[in-house]
Amino acid sequence: MAPAREPATTGNRNLITIWLLVIILVMLGYAIFGNRGVVRIIKTERQKEQLAAQLTALQEEQQQLRDEIDRLQNDKDYWEQLARKKLGMVREGELIYHLPPENSEKR
Repeated sequence: MAPAREPATTGNRNLITIWLLVIILVMLGYAIFGNRGVVRIIKTERQKEQLAAQLTALQEEQQQLRDEIDRLQNDKDYWEQLARKKLGMVREGELIYHLPPENSEKR
């Protein structure tokens, strides 16, 4: 009689084992791919690093613009330099010499 009961308990144990494995796999899948899963955390960390780098670049640009504003407000020599460079202005009495580019040689 003992051998007759053994297959029934073995079947129940196999069923319980299968259900436990299914539950563990579902929980593992949720832990990896769920809303607070590992994949999402890794993506969020990458995005955080990208945003931090972008913030640093924008802060540097902002400081450069503040320095430019300060120079424009307080440095008259800088005004003259910009007028000469960007607008091609010259002082009264100055001569402008236009030289050909170095690559164009006469043959």
